[in-house]
Amino acid sequence: MTGHDPLRRRLLLAGTAGLAAAAAALPGTARAATAAAVEPDIDGTGVWGARPPSGRVTVLDRRPSRIVVHHTAGGNTSDPSRAQAHAHAHWVQDLHMDDNGWIDTGYHFLVSRGGWITEGRHGSLRALSAGNGLVLGAHTAGQNEQALGIACEGSYHAGAVPPQAQWEVLVVLCAYACERYGVRPTQLWGHKDFGDTLCPGVLHDMLPRLRGEVAARLG
Repeated sequence: MTGHDPLRRRLLLAGTAGLAAAAAALPGTARAATAAAVEPDIDGTGVWGARPPSGRVTVLDRRPSRIVVHHTAGGNTSDPSRAQAHAHAHWVQDLHMDDNGWIDTGYHFLVSRGGWITEGRHGSLRALSAGNGLVLGAHTAGQNEQALGIACEGSYHAGAVPPQAQWEVLVVLCAYACERYGVRPTQLWGHKDFGDTLCPGVLHDMLPRLRGEVAARLG
């Protein structure tokens, strides 16, 4: 498990053309999926050492029709390391399994404040890579059978804003998910659009910008 990796971050956040060239020289980094969307580097459940689910994870025979953005309402750490991203993934999984009584992490993916992506519920990365099938999550009441849930590390109430690394990687992940699943950028929503919650805080106000930047990446 490595800490903050400036080279990896530059590759992940670079433009599509730069990533395509870099990926050819450095296998294992983010790589171009198409001329428009870039496949980000995602640490699967096996990489960050997730607990096994306590029950059967259901994979629906459908693609999601929308993406729902969340925040995890944890601490706004200043640690940008990969180790912190993995620790955060453990914290969320423990909270969801031990406190909420769910079989696994409710979200499909998490984006750390340092810009690292971790798989949440088991099977989500495999389904996303295939571009078919939706792992039944537990992130938004009434939307779990049709929406991909992406959660950002941190608490974004009372004026807090996401770090630039987190925001840029959120855009990359959303663009890739839209490309793989055929989701329109207009179908990026926040948790509070579907329930009585403050989640995802200021990220909800930033949704128009998110839709715009994802659309730009998709051409």
